[in-house]
Amino acid sequence: MLVLLFSQDSNFTKHTTLPDFPACFQLSVLPWAPCIFLWLTSPFYIFYLKRNNRGYIMMSILNRIKTVLGLILWIVCWTDLFSSFHEMSQNQLKPPVYFVTPLVLGMTMLLATFLIQFERLKGVQSSGVLFIFWTISVLCAIVPFRSKIMNASQAEVSVLLRFTMFYIYFGLILLQLILSCFNEKPPLFSSVVTDPNVCPETTAGFLSKMTFWWFTSMAIKGYKSPLENKDLWSLNKHDSSELVVPNLLNEWEVEKSKAQRYEFRQIMIQSFSPRIEEEVLLSKRKEARQPSFLRALLRAFGPYFLIGSAFKLLQDLITFVNPQLLRMLIDFTKQPQAPSWWGYSLAFLMFSASLLQTLILHQHFQYCFVTGMRLRSGIIGAIYRKSLVITNEAKRSSTVGEVVNLMSVDAQRFMDLTTFLNMLWSAPLQIVLALFFLWQNLGPSVLAGVAVMVLLIPFNAFIAMKTRSYQVEQMKYKDERIKLMNEILNGIKVLKLYAWETSFKQKILQIRQKELNVLRKTAYLSALSTMAWTSAPFLVALTTFAVFVTVDVNNVLDAEKAFVSLSLFNILRFPLNMLPQVISSIVQASVSLKRIQGFLSHDELDPESVDRRNNTSEYAVSVVNGKFSWAKQDQATSLVCALLGEMEKLEGQISIQGSVAYVPQQAWIQNATLRDNILFGRPYAEQKYRCVLEACALTPDLEVLPGGDQTEIGEKGINLSGGQRQRVSLARALYSEADVYLLDDPLSAVDAHVAKHIFDNVIGPEGALKGKTRILVTHGISFLPQVHNILVLVEGRVSEMGSYQDLLKQNGAFYLYFICIYCFHSDLLVDEEEEEFPDDALSNHTDMVDNEPVVNEARRQFMSACVLQVKLKVYWEYAKAVGPLLSLFICVLYGCQSATSIGANVWLSEWTNDALLNRTQDRVHMRVGVYAALGISQGVLVMFSSFTLALGKIQAARKLHQTLLDNKFHTPQSFFDTTPIGRIINRFSKDIYVIDEVLPSTVLMFLGTFFASLSTMIVIIFSTPIFALVIGPLALIYFFVQRFYVATSRQLKRLESVSRSPIYSHFSETVTGTSVIRAYGRNTAFVLLSDMKVDENQKSYYPGIVSNRWLGVRIEFIGNCIVLFAALFAVIGKEKLSPGLVGLSVSYALQVTMSLNWMVRMTSDLESNIVAVERVKEYSETATEAPWIVKDKQPPPDWPPKGNVEFIDYSVRYREGLDLVLRNISLEIKGGEKIGIVGRTGAGKSSMTLCLFRLLEAADGEIVIDEVKISEIGLHDLRSKLTIIPQEPVLFSGTLRMNLDPFEKYSDEEVWKVLELSHLKKFVSNQPSKLELECSEGGENLSVGQRQLVCLARALLRKTRILVLDEATAAVDLETDDLIQSTIRTQFEDCTVFTIAHRLNTIMDYTRVLVLDKGKIAEFDTPTNLLAQKGIFYGMAKDAGLA
Repeated sequence: MLVLLFSQDSNFTKHTTLPDFPACFQLSVLPWAPCIFLWLTSPFYIFYLKRNNRGYIMMSILNRIKTVLGLILWIVCWTDLFSSFHEMSQNQLKPPVYFVTPLVLGMTMLLATFLIQFERLKGVQSSGVLFIFWTISVLCAIVPFRSKIMNASQAEVSVLLRFTMFYIYFGLILLQLILSCFNEKPPLFSSVVTDPNVCPETTAGFLSKMTFWWFTSMAIKGYKSPLENKDLWSLNKHDSSELVVPNLLNEWEVEKSKAQRYEFRQIMIQSFSPRIEEEVLLSKRKEARQPSFLRALLRAFGPYFLIGSAFKLLQDLITFVNPQLLRMLIDFTKQPQAPSWWGYSLAFLMFSASLLQTLILHQHFQYCFVTGMRLRSGIIGAIYRKSLVITNEAKRSSTVGEVVNLMSVDAQRFMDLTTFLNMLWSAPLQIVLALFFLWQNLGPSVLAGVAVMVLLIPFNAFIAMKTRSYQVEQMKYKDERIKLMNEILNGIKVLKLYAWETSFKQKILQIRQKELNVLRKTAYLSALSTMAWTSAPFLVALTTFAVFVTVDVNNVLDAEKAFVSLSLFNILRFPLNMLPQVISSIVQASVSLKRIQGFLSHDELDPESVDRRNNTSEYAVSVVNGKFSWAKQDQATSLVCALLGEMEKLEGQISIQGSVAYVPQQAWIQNATLRDNILFGRPYAEQKYRCVLEACALTPDLEVLPGGDQTEIGEKGINLSGGQRQRVSLARALYSEADVYLLDDPLSAVDAHVAKHIFDNVIGPEGALKGKTRILVTHGISFLPQVHNILVLVEGRVSEMGSYQDLLKQNGAFYLYFICIYCFHSDLLVDEEEEEFPDDALSNHTDMVDNEPVVNEARRQFMSACVLQVKLKVYWEYAKAVGPLLSLFICVLYGCQSATSIGANVWLSEWTNDALLNRTQDRVHMRVGVYAALGISQGVLVMFSSFTLALGKIQAARKLHQTLLDNKFHTPQSFFDTTPIGRIINRFSKDIYVIDEVLPSTVLMFLGTFFASLSTMIVIIFSTPIFALVIGPLALIYFFVQRFYVATSRQLKRLESVSRSPIYSHFSETVTGTSVIRAYGRNTAFVLLSDMKVDENQKSYYPGIVSNRWLGVRIEFIGNCIVLFAALFAVIGKEKLSPGLVGLSVSYALQVTMSLNWMVRMTSDLESNIVAVERVKEYSETATEAPWIVKDKQPPPDWPPKGNVEFIDYSVRYREGLDLVLRNISLEIKGGEKIGIVGRTGAGKSSMTLCLFRLLEAADGEIVIDEVKISEIGLHDLRSKLTIIPQEPVLFSGTLRMNLDPFEKYSDEEVWKVLELSHLKKFVSNQPSKLELECSEGGENLSVGQRQLVCLARALLRKTRILVLDEATAAVDLETDDLIQSTIRTQFEDCTVFTIAHRLNTIMDYTRVLVLDKGKIAEFDTPTNLLAQKGIFYGMAKDAGLA
């Protein structure tokens, strides 16, 4: 019908200056269109509203007006209907349309009125469906509105009633449209009313949601001042873990029960089936049905995601409207007599199609991203909950790191996949549609172009595979470099003491060189792929056009064919490139899926294995016939775990009455304040809390910690000593006031006197826990006489049980064990130094005090660096690192490349104009040739510019890393003591990675998009110069939107990354502490805490994704305006323009949206990533220590010949602004003397030795060694002539030989000799690789004793005149200690030896003993004299049982 109408009436509509639609069309199609829309969407919409009830909205004035208007509209429509019946009764015959249309309209108005009320009851504040309905109604009514006015002026109005009713109808629907732009009040009792910081999206109107206008307030806030956490909106209820996680877990439970039912069915069949079927069943059983996590995900998140897919489908279809409109526009410019209104209509249609496409595309993205966000929340929540209940067997099958990876990497992969999962069906659809239209346009010649595209796919795939393999290789080197760097920073003090920096620096640089070589290869590959990507559209166009004009003489390439094909090829380019990416993402996600599914299918602990009900048994704890399985572990600990229900119970029964408190062997400390660690979720009671601190000997520690009990404890209790950690763990148990206490060897980590205090005040018969049941696992003996009952476990069985006296009489296992231990270790219970921390105040708590403000200051500076716009200076720094001339050259190359691209297209437009002048054939070869030459030169230039950029980036990467490394090796020790190692490592890993890989590709994309946008402007101005007028205002809007976006999005990114790490650190903390959490029954609290952290992170992630949508809609609107103006000016200047130029300028305009959008993103990324250069620069310019070698002050090679040491009025402090640690020390020591240095914690013992090595520079005074002032010579000259055996033995990963002699100065014989002297020869010669024995990181594969002996071997190898021995505390067993002492006595007989003593018996035979107190010399004499003086030394000796 429509086709007929148009063919008859085309003169009436198109070829006239006053166009109009035929009456029949106006009466049928136009009024029916909105009705059809509403009736089609209503059923789905009503179903959706029933499922998603948001509450109830009170009747408002707005709502009443809408309803009344709806009813009036119904009356108006049916008045029309009755008037038609009236006319019929008057014998005026009317066509059926006069009855059908008003009837349908009236019914539809009733439906609309019903929807208005139904939405109110379901809590809809602004209706999208009705807004679209009213909009279509108004648009469709405009045509009859105009034609009725035209007709009325020409002739008498035939039926006055119908005429009046139409205008009333028009006024009412216009009013309805205006009213539907306003919002209703929020539903009663909704979160909007209660939440102070609710997300404006919940109350936003339909238009605001479509254009993301509701986000503007945050964009403005972020632009004015830096965003903080309090500025973020609350998370929408539907996205919170509270709803998302249970939803997913329910679906997962359904899947699991299905799998169990299936298995049960199989077993039933098997038990009934005869022998014959057994084999079939066996084969089936092998693939026992696994519950499918994928199905659970689909059911939980699929429906919401499908809405996004529907938007995508719509967008794909609209994409193909513009090329068709472009064809009509070019066609229009060819016809001189075509009416200009037609051209204007086409321009506005193009604008509308682009606008619609923009809005729909971003809605699709919004749905996809929100689905991804929910997926991530769901997966993290599921994994977290599972990790709290999984058995220890299952826990052992994956390390903490692997499980954290499931959360971070695998959940992230799913999140990334949802964004373009729709491309899986959308890409083939777009390809098919594009080919269909191309075939219509150019016929079979299209196949040539498609062939080129298809050929490029394997080329790109090959490059991608190669790049991936290089990336793997590069990751390997990067990991190796970071691992070594981490070791170096952890052992930097040792490197400085031994003067080994240069050797390790070489090692780092060797790895870095390999890394850069791989980076170079990758860069060359990516240059090739950039060339393929840029030249692809051109090559396709070239082959297609060349084939098209050469195949058939009659084929003429005119503007219409050329530019419509170009715009279709541009559409085709995206899906072709995306498909391989999507497929590889799906492959990766499927691997992740398997891993997550595997983890979620692990066995869980049986909550019923321990009977916790208060049964009537008279015992608090009873185990009957218990038999438990576990992998190897200390058996006493295993018993405790069995009581906690942590082990698999094979038979027997356990019951515990009342609540349980558990102190594990290795204290588990949370990353929270000290107080929170002790309260562990219980309310704070001042009195009780103080008593607990007192009993656990924590009160003195609080005085040392910077914030008292509000001190933030680092991860794994990093800023507490081992003893303190154990006491906090004990305090937590004591505070919990449980009924049964399970104490797993809590006294092993603390020193003897503290252990005694704790036993007396907490555990013992008179302690705080008297009257409670307490089970203490212990390896020490001193406390056994005071316990009620002793259980002796041998090989997993109870061998004896009874009181202390009973067991001694039995002469059994206990007696033997007791006698052996007691005889060997009688001197073990001497008062050991409390600090397990090395006793140099460098890593002591006092340092934590000063560290806090420093860290905060640094953090504050860093924040301000992020917030302020990155200075131009930083860009200049990067350009300098690349090379200023090279930077300029790269920009010039990019300019040339854009010029050739424009040239090729202008040439194409000239070529298409040949068709108008009928002189095509004679010039075809010349046209094709020049076109090809221009295009290929563009490809070559692209490749060339990418190559130069690659060279530049490698150069910059090398330079920046080199300066950072040089500086860090020359940085004084104090810097490393005040800066967390993680922060320095971050510069070497994250920031260097950004400089190596991310920044260059951002620069590449930025230059690409910048020149693409520029060339579009040039082309449009070249074809329609008037366009220059519009550029100003558009550029201004663009600039503002971009500034708002960049400022806000960068801060949101920062907030997001700041809130991301707590999720993972909390998780890894939980995994290590599951047994404690379960013992105290805190599962739910921890699950809530984790959910809270995830939601906190999503709170900043969500505005982040919305900011991209907000930007996209606005930037694309500017792009659409450019399309509109390009088309409008083409219509206006039709007489002067050739169709080729029109095609050129509009097809360029159609592409500009993409470049504009990417240019803002790239500007933002560039600003975010250039910060890395600034941060690396900042750490490359920190103050350095004295030079390693001072040329004109080098001491003679045999210095020091005697080993005399003299302190002259010497004072020192750790850092500027701190108190002096040593004050005015003066003493002389002759060569060969043995000096013991003693004093209480913090007296300055270690500082004394650090001064000799100049790790601390003098505040006052001098140290002179054999007539040379040590402050005047180079640090390496000094340090290489002294030897130290440090308190904590530090080994680096590498061979044993390297650990002894990194510079390879000594022969193998010399090395073997020192190994013999240090009692390691036997051990090393038994190893297959002898001296090449690989030491793992930190020497983990050697025992502590062996590591200490390796340090001794190092000292023997250097054999200098002065030896400093910082005696190890609890780390070393007595045997090793004796070996070291005796070797030193014999081998270093003629050397000057300084020993910092913790065990006084080692220095009783020394020449003299120096007693320090508060940084001053308290006593200095021979040990015998000092004992006689009865001073400080005597007191210490007495404590140790030596006096």
